[in-house]
Amino acid sequence: MIKDQQYLKEKASYCLDLAKKLGATDSSVVVSNSISETVNFRNKKLDESNRSDNLTIGITTYISKKKSSISSSNLLKENLNTLIEKCIETTKNTPEDEFNSLPDKDLLAKGVKDLNLYDDSHIKNEDKIEYLTRLEISASANKKIVNTESSFTEDKSNFILANSDGFCEGYKDSSFVASSVAVAKDENSMERDYEYTNKCHLKDIKDAELLGKLAADQTIRKLSPKKIGSEKIALIFDKRIAKGILDTFASAILSSAISRGTSFLKDKIYQKIFSDKINIMDKPDILKGLGSRSFDSEGVKTETLNLVEQGVLKHYLIDTYNGKKLNQKSNGRCGGASNLYFENGNISYKELLNFNSKCLYITETIGHGSNIVTGDYSVGATGFLVENGEFKNPINEITIAGNFKDMFQNITLADDLEFKYSTNSPTMMIEGMVVAGK
Repeated sequence: MIKDQQYLKEKASYCLDLAKKLGATDSSVVVSNSISETVNFRNKKLDESNRSDNLTIGITTYISKKKSSISSSNLLKENLNTLIEKCIETTKNTPEDEFNSLPDKDLLAKGVKDLNLYDDSHIKNEDKIEYLTRLEISASANKKIVNTESSFTEDKSNFILANSDGFCEGYKDSSFVASSVAVAKDENSMERDYEYTNKCHLKDIKDAELLGKLAADQTIRKLSPKKIGSEKIALIFDKRIAKGILDTFASAILSSAISRGTSFLKDKIYQKIFSDKINIMDKPDILKGLGSRSFDSEGVKTETLNLVEQGVLKHYLIDTYNGKKLNQKSNGRCGGASNLYFENGNISYKELLNFNSKCLYITETIGHGSNIVTGDYSVGATGFLVENGEFKNPINEITIAGNFKDMFQNITLADDLEFKYSTNSPTMMIEGMVVAGK
């Protein structure tokens, strides 16, 4: 059973009191408990099941502008005493940094919003097995499918964040994740694809048969790919790939990257970096949102940010330390964005496919080719050739490249936004990108 709030608060309070007695001018503590249960299948047979129960504590102590942190999974009183003593000694020997401090008191959250992030439901192992059995049968129905893997994971967690300025809040959350991976084979190739469902509440996950069928269908359609030549062409990014473009944008506006000068978006605040039709939101209070939270990892309250309005960059993602370097207040984004998304475009998915007589539809990218220092982007990719709005044949072994400064200006979005992840995007088209083929 997950530890309750009272237990976690008592541990946090004990640590804060002891740190103060030992000479800390400020301190913060995170106490968390998480329980995870997973069942894995391979080729319609049970492969393994496992369970983990993690109880951890992280302590940060300040002595004036000196700071250090320490963590442990042993919460016995004797160990906590030793842990805090070591943290204080380390802090004394750490160089001063003028930007070290707890968050401003007036920015701390006043309570926790009920965002419906926790489901008390528990699915027994035999029920996980029954779900995965149905999933695997569905995924294997077509004879072209030669291998399948699937898993079901149930996570429950609870935490308390407390500091010496009187902040002490936390909440429970849960997730239920089912995934299906399929391998298909024909006389020309062997291909792999996947599908998964991730929800806070058990009742919201995809039906097992549907999940398996989606994974199989997406895999089979990739069989017998063709190679294409090099050219400059419009690319359409599937939603699960398009969100990666948005993740890179989020990394480039982190205050840590901005303060170090290691982002191509440094000094771009209040400048137009996208086209007029692009709006980007970060909304932390979406009910059941996978990135939802009442406060960031420092306890600073979170509010909705219009990061980009009509193409203009309005905010960086700012934490306390780097905010002080930039002479700006934290906006509750220590740890990054919450529920980040492009607002819908004004054309349909079908209209996007017909926008050009010929384009490539990208369903998978390979490698980590995003350089937030220069803005350069280059990755391997697979997908489909689209002509006059119709999918013609799968393509593979291509490299797509560009620079985000240009790519951002040439984005067109469909109106098919769904909230499936913590970062979400409608289907996206970027014109004028370079494709290197055979």
